[in-house]
Amino acid sequence: SEAKAGRADLIFLIRFRHGCLLRNQRCILAYLYDRLLRIRALRWEYGSVLPSTVQFHMSAEEVEWFNRYKKSLATYMRSVGGEEGLDLTQDMKPPKSLYIEVRCLRDYGEFEIDDGTTILLKKNSQHFLPRWKCEQLIRQGVLEHILS
Repeated sequence: SEAKAGRADLIFLIRFRHGCLLRNQRCILAYLYDRLLRIRALRWEYGSVLPSTVQFHMSAEEVEWFNRYKKSLATYMRSVGGEEGLDLTQDMKPPKSLYIEVRCLRDYGEFEIDDGTTILLKKNSQHFLPRWKCEQLIRQGVLEHILS
């Protein structure tokens, strides 16, 4: 109101303050966008359930955004690839071979492969399994990939 009344020296300060506010707003939006990109990457890295240590450092809005992204991705994966859907989170890197050797780190029970064969996954047992069937169990810590 004083600037409108004729104090021209205040106009510079008002413009400077407004420029600072706009810069701060851009910085905050860039920070929040970067956090969302990192949270989206966590879905691809950890799967649909985040470890409690990661979730502890997220705000309620970020957890809500993660859950909506998780549901949206699951809906899309079910819509492509026929009846069973297509799991896009597997084979993040192109595999060198279709079968891998794995060691069971804890008792899991029976595990069925697509050809109908069931394998008993007991602690310290080693198996030669299709990569795409056991990749999720490797991420969960049930199996360990044995590198020869």
